[in-house]
Amino acid sequence: MKMKIVVLDGYTLNPGDLAWDDLKSLGPCEIYERTPPEQVLGRAAEATILLTNKTEITREHIQSLPKLKYIGILATGTNIVDLAAARERGIVISNVPAYGTSSVAQTTIAILLELTQHVGLHSEGVQEGRWTSSADWCYWERPLVELNGLTMGIIGLGRIGTAVARIASSLGMNVIAVAGRTSSRHRIGGPGSSELASPIKHVDLETLFRESDVLTLHCPLTPETKHIVNAQRLSGMKPSAFLLNTSRGQLVDEDALAVALNSGKLVGAGLDVLSVEPPPASNPLLRARNCIITPHLAWATKAARSRLMQAAVENVRAFLSGKPQNVIN
Repeated sequence: MKMKIVVLDGYTLNPGDLAWDDLKSLGPCEIYERTPPEQVLGRAAEATILLTNKTEITREHIQSLPKLKYIGILATGTNIVDLAAARERGIVISNVPAYGTSSVAQTTIAILLELTQHVGLHSEGVQEGRWTSSADWCYWERPLVELNGLTMGIIGLGRIGTAVARIASSLGMNVIAVAGRTSSRHRIGGPGSSELASPIKHVDLETLFRESDVLTLHCPLTPETKHIVNAQRLSGMKPSAFLLNTSRGQLVDEDALAVALNSGKLVGAGLDVLSVEPPPASNPLLRARNCIITPHLAWATKAARSRLMQAAVENVRAFLSGKPQNVIN
């Protein structure tokens, strides 16, 4: 008898431009576009295999789903599942690493270029007639910043951090970095770092905040990294520096960042993630000075989502064959 598969929130992975056929071939399958918290238990009641992207799976859920044997996370980050509770039940959990490396790195640099060159802002101005009415043959409304020779600081030098470092190096930036976690138990480094135009300089966290012209976050969210960007560390940054976050929103103390931006202690920020998504209207960063925010789209190119879909299906297939892969617990 085939195991029942339930997808709790499949819409963001596949809004209609991909296909679920390969997953459906593995067994009876129910796919929901979105699942509110109060409906998780009802929809997952008969599931042996449960797939989720951002729908949280709590200890209560895990203890109340006796048929559940496998949880597949349709992402790399794992903080949406109570790993300890799953471990106690012997439930296998797999994630999908590496699928979005190129897309997230590309978005990180795109946000940085908008902060420094303001291409979108000036294109809108031209369309609104500002160039047509200009007294001069050219104009710019914001300071334009050349990246060559500036310092890129990276927190988290895994696949994505290393990909960002490679692009920054190709733009002529000096790259400094610390490991994703601040403990000395974690080695600084990452795949492909030897391919950079210039070597990465390994520094401590305080030096990185102090010396970076652009500081970008690419570390996981853990108790140690939550609010790794806080008021104290922001106060040690250059007033001319930019902060980028395409990792996890809770890495940043959002109130402290808004204060730094609005008081001119930091020139700008570019964020693809926030602590609560979608954000409430009260989030201070929605009104902060020179803060670009995109709606958690760095991972969402069709190429990346296709890789994610394929890898998620292969994870399920491997579990069903008795040889689970990408196991995180």
